Amino acid sequence: MQSGEIVFTAMDRVIFGQSATDAVAAEAERLNAERVFLLVSGTLNRETDAVDKMATALGSRYAGRWDDMPSHSPREAVVGCANAAREVGCDLLVSFGGGSATDGGKAVTICLQHNITEAAGLEPFRTIVDANGDRFFPDYDPPEVRQIVVPTTLSGGEFNARAGVTNTVEKLKQSYIHPGIIPLSVILDPAATIYTPEWLWLSTGIRAVDHAVETYCSLDANDYTDGAALQALSLLSKGLPRVKADPNDLEARLQCLMGAWISMTGIVTGTRLGASHAIGHILGGTANVPHGYTSCVMLPYVLDYNAAINSNRQADISRALGQPKASAGDALDKLIAGLGMPRTLRDVDITEDQLPLLAENCMLDSWTYSNPREIRAPEQVMEILRAAF
Repeated sequence: MQSGEIVFTAMDRVIFGQSATDAVAAEAERLNAERVFLLVSGTLNRETDAVDKMATALGSRYAGRWDDMPSHSPREAVVGCANAAREVGCDLLVSFGGGSATDGGKAVTICLQHNITEAAGLEPFRTIVDANGDRFFPDYDPPEVRQIVVPTTLSGGEFNARAGVTNTVEKLKQSYIHPGIIPLSVILDPAATIYTPEWLWLSTGIRAVDHAVETYCSLDANDYTDGAALQALSLLSKGLPRVKADPNDLEARLQCLMGAWISMTGIVTGTRLGASHAIGHILGGTANVPHGYTSCVMLPYVLDYNAAINSNRQADISRALGQPKASAGDALDKLIAGLGMPRTLRDVDITEDQLPLLAENCMLDSWTYSNPREIRAPEQVMEILRAAF
């Protein structure tokens, strides 16, 4: 008999299919915010008028913007944004961009609450993973300044009370987990994603697929999260090829955004994931591989590694992807390759001499230890990395 616990977040609402500009202004009014600070994608800010339109819609509530949040949310950029937001008296943060802006924004709210003004000041707030894979969460006051997110990619981090922030000194992506850093609201506007580069949209879509796959295969799988995971796979496997064929297909873009949202159901309610995510965190923080690409190059190989113990579950994944006669690894390989995404570690410029360090660093990520097929040593991670090389 199944047993477990579903823990819901403190998010107020998700607004979908509406103009992001109008929805942000309405949310600021609802929350009585007076000093709204925008953390935005540099590309959106420099190459489009989308950020200017949002600022104009906010009117006198608009307090300023920050457009320098590099991939994987380095500590220095987080603190820089927090210092700028603090200087103008920010009482509501709006993140408008991809996963780095979203995660960076969560960490910014920690900095604002605890007056962190230098990168090293974030150290006491990060999650620690011990040699057994157990996580230890620092206890601290939740942020009073909250965040609204308008995502322009499909990585789904806006639905999670976790921020991935890179320690650039140690070259490690580290977790900051606290229920109080969950965004107050998320606005899913397909029109706002038109500016997103194709490679980024499609690769983060595979990241969302990865959420759903590893949720369905999780040690914590249950009937509630199973249904969400399979629905997410159905939406994403149909929507992503449609957007590749026609970038202006807003209906397909919204289908992808909804699929990415649903793919997070397991993660935000406490489901542990597996080696694809763990290795992905290390590829990002240690080797600077883009977030979405990590799933493109790792997920099929992790499924192949796990197939010996969960082939029945993997068969359900194949069916959800519309390829019932293929193995899950092959079905995903076909989907990813059809989107023109990278398929090996070499494709994302990983060299063979990097593999041992990557394997060692994976033992610092808690989701290595919750992979369906047990992993307790770097040599086991190396087996997956060599297959993906």
